[in-house]
Amino acid sequence: MNIPKVDLPRVVVVGGGFAGLNLVKKLRKLPIQLVMLNKHNYHAFQPLLYQVSTCGIEPDSIVYPLRMFIKRQENFYFRLADVKSVDPVNKILTADIGDLSYDYLIINTGTKTNFFGNKQIKKYAMPMKTIPQALNLRSLILQNFEKSTIVASNEDKKFLLNFVIVGAGPTGVELAGAIAEFRQGVLPSDFPDLDPELMQIHILEGADRVLPPMSLKSSQKATEALKKLGVKIHTNTIVTDFDGELVKTKDGKEFKTRTLIWSAGVTGNLLNGFPETSYNSRSNRYYVDEFNKVKGYEDVFALGDIALMQSESYPNGHPQVAQPAIQQAKLLSANFSKILKGKTNLKPFKYNDKGSMATIGRNKAVADIWNFQFSDFIAWLIWMFIHLMSLVGFRNRLVVFLNWVYNYTSYNKASRLIIRRFSVSSRRVRTNSEL
Repeated sequence: MNIPKVDLPRVVVVGGGFAGLNLVKKLRKLPIQLVMLNKHNYHAFQPLLYQVSTCGIEPDSIVYPLRMFIKRQENFYFRLADVKSVDPVNKILTADIGDLSYDYLIINTGTKTNFFGNKQIKKYAMPMKTIPQALNLRSLILQNFEKSTIVASNEDKKFLLNFVIVGAGPTGVELAGAIAEFRQGVLPSDFPDLDPELMQIHILEGADRVLPPMSLKSSQKATEALKKLGVKIHTNTIVTDFDGELVKTKDGKEFKTRTLIWSAGVTGNLLNGFPETSYNSRSNRYYVDEFNKVKGYEDVFALGDIALMQSESYPNGHPQVAQPAIQQAKLLSANFSKILKGKTNLKPFKYNDKGSMATIGRNKAVADIWNFQFSDFIAWLIWMFIHLMSLVGFRNRLVVFLNWVYNYTSYNKASRLIIRRFSVSSRRVRTNSEL
């Protein structure tokens, strides 16, 4: 990997998510050689991916170049690499660009979409965990609209304009709301020859209500808002099959659609090489102690979604959202100066739950903050402010804010572009020249 050897402890950080980003900001000030490895050269703000997929904002407004952190920083290196495995005994990482030894390893590889072993659904459903996946979904949605203008029968139009979302967590709810607003605000103006009534949005949830992790009040408010937008909600519904055209559920329901969007769960991105005693095979998360040390190791740490820190309050680990990752990264960076000196009086992690929120559309959101529940316009303002301030970089905040102002005042979405066509059958992106 062409990393020079120096007389400093080498700390390798794998992953550029919320944990990795906040960690390197602090660690780079310590007397160490810091190496960051990530399979993308940017940090993506995942909570706004749904807006990329529904034409609300462009992808470059929610990403930040990771190399920006190494400017004028001695002994800090970034490598574009896909880490494959770890030899924790000999302290060696193996990636697609070579091997690298380490003194300390910090893993924050996040999660990937969980299809629960259903290969058929994985083959045809649309995930939305990365920028490329969000762009694929955007292309497919717009292609469906374009194709529906040239097919003759209403049945074919309904097939193309039927959107089924699996999972009614925050991502699923926000997607459903955004697509429903697209039907109301964009379809009549961009596609006047299409009847908006032909377009249907279904959201399928295995639990008995939408937003299961949030309060009952917020769930009820979100349900009301979605129904007002014309979204059809199906609770206690588990998807069992999708062949690219027909969705089947455990209770016998069927939905004919070209577009099945999967937001029903995630699983950890584990690195090969650790013994089975170090991770939970069901959730694919590393067991960590209160200092984020991986079980069985003093020099390996795991943060964020990939870390399973069990406690009385969180027997199944902390929620796999941004705040635990950010807070764990900040604490570990504070503890690391003690670790380097061989001290054992480390500060244990205590999660400060700042709440949960989800937006359903224009002026509509729900938020559970401490013991308070907010909804509608107030929750929407809270949601916008927190997400705007959480973006990395002033430019990104400004661009997203201006996009939101434009979308709000004009009832329009500016990014309705098919930059690259997406083929569901081949599951790969094709350029316009290939088509």
